[in-house]
Amino acid sequence: MRRPKRQMTDMGEITRMIGECAVCRVGMQSQGKIYVVPMNFGYEQEGERLTFYLHSAKVGRKIEALKEEPEVCVELDCRHGLMEAELPCSHSYCYASLIGTGRVQVLKTYEEKLEGLKKLMRHQTGKDFDDFDEKWVGAVEVLKVELEEYACKYHDGTN
Repeated sequence: MRRPKRQMTDMGEITRMIGECAVCRVGMQSQGKIYVVPMNFGYEQEGERLTFYLHSAKVGRKIEALKEEPEVCVELDCRHGLMEAELPCSHSYCYASLIGTGRVQVLKTYEEKLEGLKKLMRHQTGKDFDDFDEKWVGAVEVLKVELEEYACKYHDGTN
């Protein structure tokens, strides 16, 4: 990392930052081209391991690309703000971000899909749901991405 003082390493701070984000961007390859899709997500954290849960229609460009090439990049960012200055090149910008890579796994069983959707809904709404309609769970693909590596950075004006 070019600016180590901006690196975020405390897992409590990392999970707080993730909690502030409602959308992640998933970068993938499709037919030799880069494709980036904004997606709602849920996640779980065990120690320093981060796993993201996403959902998708069963057909379409995104799911076909992920099945073709499961290697992805996940990006989240928040805490945005312009830090103004007198000179144009002295302006700066506040942010917090996470960028990581991993492989998409398409969950197969009803139980796996249900657990992934519960995590997604908990993150998006702050509520726990137990009354998922089996028909709707079966109508979507639920994707799991265990990050193999990731880095978090922030800039708040003090660093």
